[in-house]
Amino acid sequence: MTTQTERRIFSLAEARELLPTVQQITADAVREAERLAECLQGLGEEHPEQGPLSDELNTLVTDWARSLHDLGVEVKGLWLADFDNGQGYYCWAYPEPSLSHYHGYEDGFAGRMTIQ
Repeated sequence: MTTQTERRIFSLAEARELLPTVQQITADAVREAERLAECLQGLGEEHPEQGPLSDELNTLVTDWARSLHDLGVEVKGLWLADFDNGQGYYCWAYPEPSLSHYHGYEDGFAGRMTIQ
């Protein structure tokens, strides 16, 4: 587990080796989030289940992000994961099948380029 002051640096091989774990954690979270969102759909703000279901959804996303952080992976948005490579990030977004993009520290998701 890494702490907030530690920074895990990944080689491309290390990031790709860890990706199946990240994909599984994310896929499980997405499925549960979709189930909760479906339960929330159509509930008014005053419905007694609205608050608890919303809280459960928020907790799910927080737990997903914490699980990735514990692996040394940085969460940059909902279902977006970055693997620090020391010069930028190898980046992955659910449900991409592989780790095939990178971007610089300042570029963000919009600046993604294909790994050659």
